[in-house]
Amino acid sequence: MTKVLIIYTGGTIGMVQDKVTGTLRPLDFNLITENVPELQRLNYEITVHSFTEIIDSSNMNPQIWVELAELIDKNYHLYDGFVILHGSDTMAFSASALSFMLEGLNKPVIFTGSQLPIGEIRTDAKENLITALEIATAKQNGRARVPEVCIYFDFQLFRGNRAFKYNSAKFEAFRSPNYPVLAEAGVHLRFNDASIRKCEECTFRAHKKLNNSIAVLKLYPGISEETVAAIVNSKAEAIILETYGAGNTNTDKWFLNCLETAMDKGKVVLDISQCKVGTVELGRYETSRPLKAMGVTSGYDMTYEAAVTKLMFLLARGYSQDRISHLLETNLRGELSKTPLAVPSKSVF
Repeated sequence: MTKVLIIYTGGTIGMVQDKVTGTLRPLDFNLITENVPELQRLNYEITVHSFTEIIDSSNMNPQIWVELAELIDKNYHLYDGFVILHGSDTMAFSASALSFMLEGLNKPVIFTGSQLPIGEIRTDAKENLITALEIATAKQNGRARVPEVCIYFDFQLFRGNRAFKYNSAKFEAFRSPNYPVLAEAGVHLRFNDASIRKCEECTFRAHKKLNNSIAVLKLYPGISEETVAAIVNSKAEAIILETYGAGNTNTDKWFLNCLETAMDKGKVVLDISQCKVGTVELGRYETSRPLKAMGVTSGYDMTYEAAVTKLMFLLARGYSQDRISHLLETNLRGELSKTPLAVPSKSVF
């Protein structure tokens, strides 16, 4: 019998309204199964692991990602697939982090949740949970159909490190504008096999260290020298520079000097665009040529969530500034479109 492990961390999918305060609070997963009797009709052997302390996804942190990686590592050979129930607010961060931490993955790890609690009449929780289970157990020629870390939400399956939450008011909460969806659930469950990462001879390895020594500098017209200096002179080992358009910044001498000083101190500076669609192209415009000249790293079309978690993953490995910069520009888990995907069966580390 097909075996699947459900890992319940918390989130709206498992919330109930407090009768006194009117706020949503987490409930025990057993109450979720009571609300989804259809689970008993699935021909799977389902095991549930609930976190001891159910959390709101706003409280997500790297230590919980390590705990998730440890759980999957411990149970990797016991199950055909994994479904992680998670709050939608930080789901894209968690999915991105796990995509880097789980090297050589050849089984599905599907994140899902909901916009409405599972006990609501109009909830999206039931469909999301049931279809996530179907995807986590789907096989073709005896192999997992989607051997990736993914997000399933509102009839669409996204590569985890390509998606981001864009809407808090609709069931269609996630988008992935720079990469096609991996599957769509309609009358039939249709997989986009051409876009799914193939991993036929992978050697699985779970990485369980992260370093969150990161600062984020989001540019805006009129940003002051004091603000920029406070960020680049912090103790952070890496700085994510959220730039305009195709990677452009202002070219004031004080601004460029701040960045160059940070890099001289060994800090990694990663350029990603504030735009949700498109890619960083350092040197395309005059306003990004100085960044390219000083060696700022291009994030190409990485999402903000992927940039944050990839940096945490690489910083934890103790690499040199140049090595981290090179790997940031290397397509490790399908997070970039600029370069070919690294051969998944061969570690680049």
